[in-house]
Amino acid sequence: MARRRELSFEEGDSVYLKVSPIRGTKRFQIKGKLAPRYIGPYKVVRRIGKVAYKLELPESMRDIHDVFHVSQLRKCPKVPDQQINPTAEELQPDLVYQERPIKILDTVARKTRTTTTKLCRVLWSRHGEEEATWEREDALRKEHPHLFENQPDLEDEISSKGGL
Repeated sequence: MARRRELSFEEGDSVYLKVSPIRGTKRFQIKGKLAPRYIGPYKVVRRIGKVAYKLELPESMRDIHDVFHVSQLRKCPKVPDQQINPTAEELQPDLVYQERPIKILDTVARKTRTTTTKLCRVLWSRHGEEEATWEREDALRKEHPHLFENQPDLEDEISSKGGL
């Protein structure tokens, strides 16, 4: 027997809406695991059928259909002061948004027997320094060359630190 928890919401309840964050299709084929999974909260306007709910979405999200399956919603116990609400330009109609790198925080070189791989610690949009990730420099240069325009020569920086 499947163990499922029956979810139901009342009119006026606040709920979070599930989104599918990704950081880029070529970023080691890893989806944005550090990105927020839910946005909102939004008010439930009414129940439609047994498992669907109509939400009161802001004007910036008018292109998105406002009826969602119960599996895409999560109960909001109390309405917080701060809302997690991506801007309309970033949120696509299929509720996916793109993460962008903001800056390079640190660089190191990882040496193996035959090769040296340069790694950069990258600060991503909507995340703090504690959630920065290590990425390969060659992949970053290819996907995001703007990050390296104001950077000093990474060779000198890496050699002065001694690598990993």
